[in-house]
Amino acid sequence: MLKSYTALLALGVIWGSNFIFMKWSTLLITPSQTVLLRVLCGFIPLFLIALYTKALHRGQFKHLLHFAVMSVLATTFYYYGFVAGTALLPTSVAGLLSGSIPIFTFICAFLFLRKDRPTRQMLIGVLVGFLGIIISARPWENVEGINLMGVIWMIAGTTSLGVSFVYAQRLLSPHKIPPLALATWQTGFASLTLLVLTDFTGMSEIMSNTQTALGVVIGLGLLGTGGAFFLYYYAIEKLGSVKASGATYIAPVVAVIIGAIVGEEIHLLLIIALTLILTGVILIQTGAKKPPASQSNNS
Repeated sequence: MLKSYTALLALGVIWGSNFIFMKWSTLLITPSQTVLLRVLCGFIPLFLIALYTKALHRGQFKHLLHFAVMSVLATTFYYYGFVAGTALLPTSVAGLLSGSIPIFTFICAFLFLRKDRPTRQMLIGVLVGFLGIIISARPWENVEGINLMGVIWMIAGTTSLGVSFVYAQRLLSPHKIPPLALATWQTGFASLTLLVLTDFTGMSEIMSNTQTALGVVIGLGLLGTGGAFFLYYYAIEKLGSVKASGATYIAPVVAVIIGAIVGEEIHLLLIIALTLILTGVILIQTGAKKPPASQSNNS
């Protein structure tokens, strides 16, 4: 269990640091180009390691449809939503909104997973979390406030990843496919999709800034995609979808800290929104019904 929660912590830190790299990248190239580079730089090492360890085999071909669906939910659309949102928002706000992933995961789990049925505490957590999202978006500030399109893109990406947690637990985890194989298939399908859909015009501009190029290759690609997906599937397998999505409440804290370091304004409303979202997530994480003593003793 210690390994599972250590993986969860590492995943949250990696996700939280991704926002500054996305911000740097979109100052030079488009969001779709950023996503393509990120996924390719994550897929290539995953593929090589998977080949070396023989994690891929023909028996996995029957699950290609699931891999393709996951490539959209947890890679292509999820990444595009986050990159497009981060391009329009301060990194601290984008990271803060990413903390709402467990809320949307919970909603999907409520709809589709019997064992993740909600308690009153979990429902309160959802309401508190949504209040934090509203405060972070600050719709009352109109044009002078937070870019609402950026918020919409972040919520779209957040919802997509939330759905993916449940999809993976229900349709992939029972097959006991190694996390390395799952991550390789998923990023492989996403790479093919993005290579077809992405306009390459001006993409070479990323090389004009070494810091940004390294951030995309290492921060977003090797760690933020390759490493993160391996940890992501491992956490789902060991902890379940709702608990695994708890890695996302570490990410906003890391993103806000990095935002402060790079000089973004960290005002009181941001801290209040962060507190509300994290409180909502904690309520959801700790609010599940405990099984009867006899049932837990038999398991």
